[in-house]
Amino acid sequence: MKKTVLFVAAAVLAASPAMAISRYNSLTITCNRARAAIHNEGAVIFRYPSTRVRGMALFDRYVRNSRFCDANKYAEWTRIPTKDNPQCPVLNCQNIDNLDGTFIIPNNSL
Repeated sequence: MKKTVLFVAAAVLAASPAMAISRYNSLTITCNRARAAIHNEGAVIFRYPSTRVRGMALFDRYVRNSRFCDANKYAEWTRIPTKDNPQCPVLNCQNIDNLDGTFIIPNNSL
């Protein structure tokens, strides 16, 4: 019995998709390439330098749409610096609490 349970658990783990997420330095790629990476992969992490604190790197997870966010979050427009555009429009997950009582959750998609 223990062998069967162990075998089933191993089979389930082997069949589940890898939860790896790609990471990019946003200043080394163009805005179109950054948006294409998000669209093709569903979610990616971009790293870029802070404009406020010299030498500090910022990073966040950017998504194709709200389906790639947790249940209590939604995809909202924001901007990141890229090689060719200091204000490249992308989506990242925001808390639903930020909607200030609005019952309509935006359906943004990249």
